[in-house]
Amino acid sequence: MTQIDIDTEPAAVAASVARRIASDDEARTVAQAFADTLLAGAAERDRAKTRPHAEIERFSLSGLWALTVPHEYGGIDVSAETLADVIRTVSAADPSIGQVPQNHFYLLEVLRATGTEAQKRFFFERVLRGDRFGNALSEIGTRSVAEFNTRLEDTGSGLVLNGKKFYSSGALYAHWIPVGANWGEDDQVFVIVRPDAPGVTVVDDWSSFGQRGTGSGTTLLDNVAVGRDSVIPYKAAFAEPTLTGPVGQLIHAAVDAGIAHAALRDTLEFARRQTRPWIDSAAERAVDDPLTLTQIGDIQVRISAADALLERAGRMIDSGRHALNARTVSDASIAVAEARALTTEAAILATNKLFELAGTQSTLERFNLDRHWRNARTHTLHDPVRWKYFVVGNYFLNGTPPPRHGAL
Repeated sequence: MTQIDIDTEPAAVAASVARRIASDDEARTVAQAFADTLLAGAAERDRAKTRPHAEIERFSLSGLWALTVPHEYGGIDVSAETLADVIRTVSAADPSIGQVPQNHFYLLEVLRATGTEAQKRFFFERVLRGDRFGNALSEIGTRSVAEFNTRLEDTGSGLVLNGKKFYSSGALYAHWIPVGANWGEDDQVFVIVRPDAPGVTVVDDWSSFGQRGTGSGTTLLDNVAVGRDSVIPYKAAFAEPTLTGPVGQLIHAAVDAGIAHAALRDTLEFARRQTRPWIDSAAERAVDDPLTLTQIGDIQVRISAADALLERAGRMIDSGRHALNARTVSDASIAVAEARALTTEAAILATNKLFELAGTQSTLERFNLDRHWRNARTHTLHDPVRWKYFVVGNYFLNGTPPPRHGAL
């Protein structure tokens, strides 16, 4: 049988073996406990633009990064609904940290869909032990996010990878980096490389005003020699109906939902402690101002609706997992698109209304409450919501199936 042509002990492998979570309920409990440890330092990490290496290490060692490893490879393969809840919970504490494993779980879906048996055995076991996948997929300068200039070529003496990536969320913290590359005339693959391999350089140059802790900067690939067992078909993951795209997008929706919850949480806390009622209000306290109460109620309703669509989308993915076909995958994709549309709008609304309802004091630098809006505005730009509405409308009006890719 073909052997994985990768060292089994990467130089950056976690020193400790990750916890083995045994159930969906335990996953939710562990996620909440981990989120509780993040909350107090979230504002300062953002202010200082800290790269949360220690926090990410604790995150993966908690066992939460292994939640979707299939049963037949030693995992518990939690429901998509549980996965979304875990990411939402962590993101409500620190959305940068909540976003980092998005591409990790995305790669696990690609591996599930198109990996060889040897690749699945090897990489799923590594994940159970605590290894993390990063990301080197998107590039700057191509016509669209679906196109690559990065190439994998056969030199006659072996495979060589060359290219330049950006938006490499998670690469700074990864044991393995999946690199999206062109292969042959009309194919795309993931090439799994180690961050310490000759020719691989991860540059910490992420300068966005939001999601600062993701470290989503540049990855350089300069004549990187790779083995054939490091190559996983990527384009093939969408040739047939799979849940690769819906799972990846569900996690993005969960991050946005978490940001919305964080913004509303801090709005309520600030209004209770420091916000004053407007002079034309008869209320003695801001929390009794009827116009403030109405606005808070509106935000809460929209967040609750976004949560409901997120949970429904998770259930649709779970249904597709048990009966995988073109219809169930289309239904799951549409459900996730609906959730992403509403979680995006809820996050933008909640983070904007924070300042209107909390008042001028809330803009003071020492509170760093603007991080919520910066995080929401940055993360919600991953995929344009206007196209989600178009695809949803086209599906229900014309019966047009949604496109199969990872950006719906």
